[in-house]
Amino acid sequence: MYNIMIVEDSKPILRNIKMLLDKLDFPIHVAVTATNGEEALEALQKQPIDLLLTDIRMPKMDGLSLIEKAKLAKPELRVILISGYSDFEYTRKALNLQVFDYLLKPVEPEALEEVMGRVIKQLDQSRSRNFHELQEIVDPHSYAELKPGEHAAFLAQMIIILRRQPFTSERERWGQKTLQASLEDFFAPRPCKVFLSQTPQQFIVFVNRGILDLYSSVHECLESLRRHLVAQGMDTTIAGQLVWSESVNLSELYHQISSILSMHQRLNNGCVLDSGNPVSITRTEAGCLNSTLELAFVHMIQARQKEQFALKLSELMNRWTEDNVHQKELERFINLVVDTFAHLVEEQGTGIRLGLELRAKKLFDEETYGDFCRELTEWIGQCFDMLQSHGRKSREDLFVQMDEYIKRNKYTPITINDIAMKFHVSPSYVSRVIKNVTQVTFVQYYTKLRIKEACRLIECQPEMKFKELSDLLSFSDQHYFSKVFKEYTGLSPTEYKEILLK
Repeated sequence: MYNIMIVEDSKPILRNIKMLLDKLDFPIHVAVTATNGEEALEALQKQPIDLLLTDIRMPKMDGLSLIEKAKLAKPELRVILISGYSDFEYTRKALNLQVFDYLLKPVEPEALEEVMGRVIKQLDQSRSRNFHELQEIVDPHSYAELKPGEHAAFLAQMIIILRRQPFTSERERWGQKTLQASLEDFFAPRPCKVFLSQTPQQFIVFVNRGILDLYSSVHECLESLRRHLVAQGMDTTIAGQLVWSESVNLSELYHQISSILSMHQRLNNGCVLDSGNPVSITRTEAGCLNSTLELAFVHMIQARQKEQFALKLSELMNRWTEDNVHQKELERFINLVVDTFAHLVEEQGTGIRLGLELRAKKLFDEETYGDFCRELTEWIGQCFDMLQSHGRKSREDLFVQMDEYIKRNKYTPITINDIAMKFHVSPSYVSRVIKNVTQVTFVQYYTKLRIKEACRLIECQPEMKFKELSDLLSFSDQHYFSKVFKEYTGLSPTEYKEILLK
């Protein structure tokens, strides 16, 4: 359903146009009638109107002035001009104001139906696009409660994104209905609509741009709104801007504003941002976590220094709140921790990153910063324990598989790189696993296996020549084979064979 306003100083003509519109089979509703431009402009600022039908010559404010001011307040408003033959020069000027079309007096039913058919088609196309874009950013449950066509009253006005400050209590206040009631009270008499977005703890608000008549700027309006919400126990970071044209892609605009919020949201106290005014947005890069400190935390994880890490983390958490850092810095640190632990565990052939990421996200659901710090410390301690425990188990399991693989291929030359490629780990990790389990290096372990096999073959096939044995076990030559054999058994191949034959 589209809301229509008729502005005509002649009451008989006004009644006739309304009667003709009521007879048409279109989804339209004559919501307001006015007899002059001033009266019409005041009504436009108070309620949603999709289509304006206005006369040109009227007392107090003529039709052209009305159109010009109405377009400033609502650029997407469609306008159909009603004029007499003598007003053709005015009509031509009105077309420069992007009037959709004009009708001559007296208004003929056929002409009115034809023009209304075309404007309704254009409104339908616009609403369909906005409908799809809104669906992309609004929570499905919130969107399902929206009545057909209801969203059109708020799009292309002023868009505001509200995000709950991290670690604030009284989360039950942060409901769509509670916010809707609070914002209706704040913005009255201008209409507004609150949607829960697809981003947790973030809301999308559309409000009639007429609210800015009460403020000197968008920033002042948003700051006043922030103080209003803080007084009700809801600390927020807010960003918003005017939507000057209905051709703006709502989904892209939402993500742009949301990104700005993410860059500027700080740990303590909310802030406001006019995202449509680049001059008002200054990003500060100051933070506690520089590249040197990042590297220190990574090294402590790699070296399994749990206690040292906990002490350094405690210092960092105190600095976070003292310096009122951006929330992005906390997220960056936690991502660093996830990446480092995940890399060390996945090096052992285990996919654990997703579990770490899901657990890390829950840290930001804590009610207070103190709770966040305790949970973060406990979680990282658990990660260290998991790394230690999982490392022992994984090394043992991996060694069993590698040992079986090498024994199956003991007649083929195998390098540490071959094993690393086979089991999708690094050569250095293969080396550490073998040394941890056998207490010897890979070369010592592999050579011992081949010498053990040589002893078995000498015993089972005493007729085999030592040159054949050397070649079979991939030694470079017989002399080297004999030398290594004596190092591991204390006897030369000949001496070993003689003892067996006695």
